[in-house]
Amino acid sequence: MAGDVLKDFVPDGRKRIPWEEDCYIDLQPESCCLRTKMKMEELWIHKHRKQLMHSVSGPLLESLVVHMQKLALLTQDEVSQLQSVGQLQEKLCAVIDILASRGPQGSDMLQEFIENTDSQLYELITLQEPIMQKHGEALQSRSGGWSPGLLSESWAADRFSNLLLVEGLTDLQQKEHDVLQTEVTKGSWRHNARQLCLDKLLNPLTRVSMPPRILLTVGVAGIGKTTLVRQFLQLWNSGKIYHDVTFVFLFSFWELNTYEKLSAERLVKLFYPHVTDMSYVFNDTTRVLMVFDGLDEFKCSLDFSEALSCTDPKKDVPVDNLITNIIRGNIFPEASIWLTSRPNVAAQIPGGLVDRMTEIPGLKHKDIQKFLLHMFQDGSLADQIWCHIKANKIFLVMCYVPCVCWIVGSTLAFLIKGEMQECLPRTWTELYSYFLKMIVEGESKEREKIEQSYGSSRRLIGSLGKLAFYGLIKRKYTFYEQDMKAYGIDLPSLQSHLCSRLLIKEESVTCTAYNFTHLTMQEFLSATFYYTASKRAIFDLFTESGMSWPKIGFNNHFKSALQRSQQSEYGQLDMFVRFLSGMLSPLVAKPLSGLQLLAKEENNAYRAPAITFLQGLLSCGSTVSLWAVNVVHCLQELQHTELTRNVEEGLRTGSLAGKLTASTCSILAYLLQMSEECAEETNLSGCLNYSVVKSLLPQLLFCSNLRLENNHFKDDVMELLGSLLSAKDCHLQRISLAENAVSNKGTKAISRSLLVNRSLTSLDLRSNNIGPKGAKSLAEALKNNQVLVSVSLQNNVIEDEGAKAMAEVLSCNRKLTTLHLQKNSIGSEGARSLAGALQKNQVLRELSLSSNQLGDKGSEALAQALMVNHSLITLHLQSNSISNKGVTALTKALMVNRGLADLNLRENSIGVEGAKEIAKALQTNSTLRNLDLTANLLHDEGAKAIAKAVQFNCALTSLHLQWNFIRSTAAQALAAALTTNTALQLLDLQENAIGDEGMIALAEALQANTALGTLFLQGVSVGRRGAVALAEALCSNRSLHTLDLRGNSIGMDGAKALANALKANSSLRVLNLQENALGMDGAIFIATALNRSHQLTYINLQGNRIGDSGAKVISDAIKTKSPECVVKI
Repeated sequence: MAGDVLKDFVPDGRKRIPWEEDCYIDLQPESCCLRTKMKMEELWIHKHRKQLMHSVSGPLLESLVVHMQKLALLTQDEVSQLQSVGQLQEKLCAVIDILASRGPQGSDMLQEFIENTDSQLYELITLQEPIMQKHGEALQSRSGGWSPGLLSESWAADRFSNLLLVEGLTDLQQKEHDVLQTEVTKGSWRHNARQLCLDKLLNPLTRVSMPPRILLTVGVAGIGKTTLVRQFLQLWNSGKIYHDVTFVFLFSFWELNTYEKLSAERLVKLFYPHVTDMSYVFNDTTRVLMVFDGLDEFKCSLDFSEALSCTDPKKDVPVDNLITNIIRGNIFPEASIWLTSRPNVAAQIPGGLVDRMTEIPGLKHKDIQKFLLHMFQDGSLADQIWCHIKANKIFLVMCYVPCVCWIVGSTLAFLIKGEMQECLPRTWTELYSYFLKMIVEGESKEREKIEQSYGSSRRLIGSLGKLAFYGLIKRKYTFYEQDMKAYGIDLPSLQSHLCSRLLIKEESVTCTAYNFTHLTMQEFLSATFYYTASKRAIFDLFTESGMSWPKIGFNNHFKSALQRSQQSEYGQLDMFVRFLSGMLSPLVAKPLSGLQLLAKEENNAYRAPAITFLQGLLSCGSTVSLWAVNVVHCLQELQHTELTRNVEEGLRTGSLAGKLTASTCSILAYLLQMSEECAEETNLSGCLNYSVVKSLLPQLLFCSNLRLENNHFKDDVMELLGSLLSAKDCHLQRISLAENAVSNKGTKAISRSLLVNRSLTSLDLRSNNIGPKGAKSLAEALKNNQVLVSVSLQNNVIEDEGAKAMAEVLSCNRKLTTLHLQKNSIGSEGARSLAGALQKNQVLRELSLSSNQLGDKGSEALAQALMVNHSLITLHLQSNSISNKGVTALTKALMVNRGLADLNLRENSIGVEGAKEIAKALQTNSTLRNLDLTANLLHDEGAKAIAKAVQFNCALTSLHLQWNFIRSTAAQALAAALTTNTALQLLDLQENAIGDEGMIALAEALQANTALGTLFLQGVSVGRRGAVALAEALCSNRSLHTLDLRGNSIGMDGAKALANALKANSSLRVLNLQENALGMDGAIFIATALNRSHQLTYINLQGNRIGDSGAKVISDAIKTKSPECVVKI
C-alpha cells in the first residue's frame, strides 16, 4: 500500500515547484545530478530514516499528518490515501517518502515538529544514529556474508519465507534421535500446523493478542536453523522487515561455551562493544530482539527448577543461570527473545514460558527435485539422482533435511559421473563410505595422486574419528582448537581439503569452533574409529581413560556398543550403531579399502555372529520400541534382508495371522516406516490382536491410511486406538475398523478421541455392533469435530434412534460430506429426521440408506428434502420397499432438484406406473447422471416409457435396467432412443430376455450411436442371429469399449462372426464371452483374429468347454502381440 501511495504522490521532476535550482534534476548535467543526490542524502529525513521507522508511534504519526497538512506539505488526497493504509509501518513509510519528496522543506519541517513535540524522542533519534550504524556493521560481521555451499541466497530466501506454527513438542521430538524423528514421521510436515511468514514471526496473531516475548524455533540437525537466523538478520539489517525493531542482538551458544560466568551487561558489551551506554538500547522507546542460536550446542543444560533468580544486569552469574533468567524475564524483561534448537534439547525450556513455537519445514518431494537441479544445473544428472532417491525410501525420507540431501546428491553425482552406476548405494553406510571416498580423492584422476591422497588422509581420518566418537558419547557436537590438539589434530591440517569438507569452521572475536558438516557425519566417522579400534582394543572403548573390565575381540565390543545404544538418552547412539553394523556389509569394504579402514573379506568373520546377536535382541521384550526398530535398521545396513522380505511378503498377501512374534512385530514396525507397501495404505486386516496393537501403537501413530478390518477387535482395543487418535502428533487420516466386534462402549472411546483429533478425515465402522447408543456417542463427537468428511456406520443396527442422532449431526456439522447408513434397520421415522436435517444441510454430498425399512413414507420425506436441498449429489435407496407411491414423490423432487447426480433405486417394488413417473422426471431433469433401477418390476411398458425419455434427455450417462422382465419390444424402444441419444455411456440390460430380436435392434443402433461405451448383456437370451448382427455393428462402431455377453448362446457361428469383427474394430478393450457354448472351434476363431495386433486388455472365454491344453494354446496365441492382455480361459 505504501508503494501505491508513493506511486501516486512522488511528483515528476519536470513538474516540481521550482523553489531551488537542483529540483530540476532531470534537466541538469550528470555532475549536477550527483551533487544533488549527495545533497539530498545529507538531509535530516534521509540520515535518520531508520531511526524514524523504529521510533515514531501511532499517536505521534497522527499529529504529524495533521501538522503537515496545515503546512500544505500534505494534500487532502494524500491524507485520504494514508487513511486507507492499514499497518502503522506502511503508513509511516508512506509519510516519510512523501515528505522526502518535498526536499529540504519537508525534511526541516519534520525535524522541527519532532524536536518541539517530543524532545526526548528527538534526542534519542539523534544519539542512536551513530550507534545504529555501528550496530548494523557489527551485526553484518557477526552473521557473516552469505557462505557458498548448500544454498544460494535466493534459494534460501524462498525456502525460509515460511515457518510452521506448532503447539509444543511431540513426545517423539522430546525423546528420540533426529533421524528417527524424520523416519517415523516419513519426512512429513506436522499435521494441522499453520504456516507463518517470516515477516510475521514477531507480530501478534490476532488484533487482540500481544506480541510474543519468548519465541522458540526447532528443527532437526541440518534443517537450516542457523541459515534461517542469518537470513532473518540480513533482511532486518537491510530494512526489509520489522522496521519497529530498533536493535537485534545475535548470540551463538557455541561462543558462550568459552565462558563460565557472565553478567547480562557484559554479555552485550563483549560481543557488541559499540554499545557503551545500555540505556540507549534498553529503554521504553526501543524494541529489542535478542537471538540465541543453537541451544543444542550449549555445553550446559538449562535447569529452570534449580537456577537462582537474578535481576541485576551487572552481576556475574553462571552462563546457564544467565540464560534462564533472561528467558524468565528477570533480566531484559522488555526485550523479545528468540531461541533456536534441535527438538530434544528444546524440551529443556518449560512450555509455559514459550509464547510462540515454530518449526522449520523440511523439503517435500518437489522441493528435493528443485534442490538437486539447483545443485547441479544439469537436468539429466538431477533426474538420474532423483530416480535413485525415489526408488530407495530410506534416502527419500531423510532428504527432507537439506544438508542430508546435499550429501546424498553429491555422492550419487560422484558415482554417476565416474560411471560407477553399479555401485549406487542402498544403505547409509554405503553412501557415507562413498562420500568419504569422494572427498579423499577430490578431483584427482591419476592413480598415483589418488594413492598419495589416501596415504596422507588415513591418520587424519583416524584422529577425526576418535574426536567424533568421544564427542558423541559426551553429547558434544562443537569442538575448539584445544579439542583438536588433544586428539592429535594439528591446526594446519584443519585447512586441508579433507577437513574443509568434513568440518564447518566458525570464527568470532572470542574463539574458533568446528562442527562436522552434519550430525550423521560425526556418527559415521565415530563408527569407522570404533570398528578399527575395537579389533585391537583390550578395554571398553566407551571408557576414554581405558580403566574398565577387559573386553577383547570385535564381537564383544560390538555387543557393548549395542548395549550402550539401548541405554543411551534420546537415542544418541542409534545412528552410530547403524553405521557400525554397516561396516560388516560386504559392499562397504570396496569404497573404504583405500583408506585401509576395512580389509577385503576381513568383516566376513564378524558378520554372522553380529547377525545372530541382532536377531536375538529382536526376540526380547513384549513391546516394540523405536530402539528395536533401529535394530532392524542395523540388520538392513548389514545387508541381511531375509527377515524383512518374509514379513513384507506376508503383509502383501495378508498371511501374517498367527505369525506376529516379538521379532516379527519389530520388523513390521520398521516396514510401517520404510515399505512401499505401507506408503499409501497400511493393511493389517485379519492378523492383529490386543497385545500386538499395544506394541505397535507408537508406529501406527504415523500411518496415514490404516486398515484394521476383520481382526475381531473388542472394546479394549478401541481404548488403545482412542489414545492413538488423541495423540498430539497423530498423522492418521483414514482408518477402517470394519468387521470387528466393536460395541457402544468401544464407540465411546473412539468418540472421545474425535473431540481432540485434528487429522482423521475418514472413519469406517461398518459391520460392528455399535447400536443406537454407540451412534449417539459418535454423534455427540461429530457435532464438534470439524475434520471428518466421511463416516460409514453400515450394518450396525443403529435403528431410528441412531438415525435421529446422526440427523442432529447433519443439522450442525459443516464438514461431513459422506455418510453411509445402509443395513441399519432404519424406518420411516429415522428417514423423516434425516430428511429434516437435509433441508438445512448444504455440505453432505453422499448419503447411503440402502437395505433399510424406509418404505414409501420415508421416501416421501426424503423427496421433500430434495425439493430444497441442491447440494446432495449421491443418494442410495436400494432395497427399501419403495413402491410406485414412494417413487412418484421422488420424481416430483427430481423435476425441481438441481444437484442430485446419482440415484440408486435397486431392488425395490417400482412398477410400470412408477417407471412412467420416472420417465416424466427424466424429460425435465438436467442433472441426474446415473440411474439404477435394477431388480424392480418395470416390464416392457415401463422400460418403453423410460426409453422414450432417454431420447430427449441429454444428462443421463448411466442406466441400469437389469432384472426387470424386459423383452424384445422394450429393447427395440431403447435401441430407437440410442440412435439419437448422444449422452448415455453405459447401458445395463443383464438378465432380461430380449432375445435375438432385441439384440438385432440394439446392433442397428450401435452403428449410428457414437456415445455408448459400456454394454452389459449377460443372460439376455442372445443366440447366433443376434451375435451376427452385433458383429456387423462392431465393424463400424468406434465408441464401445466394454462388452459383456456372458451366459448367452452365440455358439461357434456367433464366435466366428465376432472374430471377423475384432479384426476391424479398434475401440473394444474388454470382451466377456464366458459360458456361450463357443467350443474349441469358436475359441480358435477368436484366437486367430487376435493373433495379430489388437487393442483388447481383457478377454474371458471361460466355461466354453475348451479344455486345458486348448486353453493354453489359445491364451498364448492371444498374447502373442499383446502380452499385457489378461486372458481368462
